[in-house]
Amino acid sequence: MRDVAIVGASMIKFGRYPDKKVEELGAQACLLALQDAGMTMKDIQLMASGNLYQSNATVGQRILKEIGQTGIPVINVANACATGSTAFREAYMSVASGAYDVAIAVGSEQMGKMGLLGMGGGGSGRISPEGIVGSGLMPAVFGQAGVEHMRKYGTTFEQFAKVAVKNHKHSMHNPYSQYQVEMSLEDVMNARMVGWPNTLYMCCPTGDGAAAAILTSMDKAKQYTTKPIKVGASVLTSDPWNEREPAMFDVNTLTRNAAKEAYEKAGIGPEDLSLVELHDCFATAELLHYENLGLCGEGEAGRMIDEGETSIGGRIPVAASGGLLSKGHPLGATGVANIVEIVWHLRGQAGARQVEGAKAGLAHVIGLGSACTINIVQR
Repeated sequence: MRDVAIVGASMIKFGRYPDKKVEELGAQACLLALQDAGMTMKDIQLMASGNLYQSNATVGQRILKEIGQTGIPVINVANACATGSTAFREAYMSVASGAYDVAIAVGSEQMGKMGLLGMGGGGSGRISPEGIVGSGLMPAVFGQAGVEHMRKYGTTFEQFAKVAVKNHKHSMHNPYSQYQVEMSLEDVMNARMVGWPNTLYMCCPTGDGAAAAILTSMDKAKQYTTKPIKVGASVLTSDPWNEREPAMFDVNTLTRNAAKEAYEKAGIGPEDLSLVELHDCFATAELLHYENLGLCGEGEAGRMIDEGETSIGGRIPVAASGGLLSKGHPLGATGVANIVEIVWHLRGQAGARQVEGAKAGLAHVIGLGSACTINIVQR
């Protein structure tokens, strides 16, 4: 396997685009990434396209029709919330293996206000997704995970709410974020309860979006930039086998397994990271992933948020973009967008939210019960 570099990275503002088709959103992100790299489609040798809700509609080929078909191979990927980052890994593997020198990864999604259970998102329409005891809906699943953390470590509702306060504050400096609204702790805690302990402002919004990244061999990258961003590791895991179905969804193990593998492949540890963009689909999820990613010890996540360690200017900024809680979560686009955000920081292009001196970043996405991706990028 050879070294791989990111030479182009961009995304469109996440939001609502009812007058556009999903392939138009993906095409716009691809064109921006090509412009960033100083390339045209003629330079691209492979496309990996991530899209979940229209995964049976060859979205990658439809994107190519918008920007100029060239006959290159197209890989269409669907892998729950890790769809976009799995497409990125496919592009990475195609270059790292030596099969191709230049590949583009694009993640796109058009969800509007349908929510996670809309149009192919799970649920047949015949049986309620709510169980007689408990619930399989994501707000309830991640709420339960947060309550279990409370039981084990004494984590408080206020500490979970502080995650949302931090991320909404970060979003104020991100023009690509769907929402750019600062909120007080009281605003977050007093908002409508969705799934204890997550209130409305502690839950990510859905919407539309697209992001793209161009990867080349490290040798090829020298043709396009003097400061290539290296992909130190690109890891994909799924849930390990269990003899019995667990009573609660396991939201931790596949991330812990992926983190261990990613750090080993990149040759660094969590202490070497400058910033993290993780899967904060709910405020409770972010705190749990502090521990899952090794950013702190067991049971220390609450202290971490209390002491401001994960704010911009803190020891290890998390979700400098505003995270999914503010940026939004168009499923297929999220994984690539997290990587793009880190690339911008490593280049010093993140504007008012810039993490100064950033040298290494970790992008994390989890598709519950399906997949976890971790991509470590370095300069």
